[in-house]
Amino acid sequence: MHVDRLDHLVLTVRSIQATCDFYSRTLGMEVITFGNGRQALRFGQQKINLHEAGREFEPKALQPAPGSADLCFITTVPLADAIAHLQSCGVELIGESAARTGAIGSLRSIYFRDPDGNLIELSNYL
Repeated sequence: MHVDRLDHLVLTVRSIQATCDFYSRTLGMEVITFGNGRQALRFGQQKINLHEAGREFEPKALQPAPGSADLCFITTVPLADAIAHLQSCGVELIGESAARTGAIGSLRSIYFRDPDGNLIELSNYL
């Protein structure tokens, strides 16, 4: 067995529209429609499928819940520029930037929350 990469993950959200608006505006993700009108957020070679709480698609996580995710996204935009953009979007940052360890090396990260309270980490590799 060899896993190559993550193709997609699923976020359970209170409002698909609010989630699409937030992620497209703040992180530049592309909102796409697939299947029978389902919506997802595409970036790079991955996507985030969206399930509305109480109306999830089967099969699903055992206990899906809005606000239970902790996601780290890598950006090539310098963090200072990312911070300025997020602030212009009215996003409140959590704490100061911090040194972290990513999948392939050292990171510098900032944190904020999406409309459901999911923790979003935005990082640059050092």
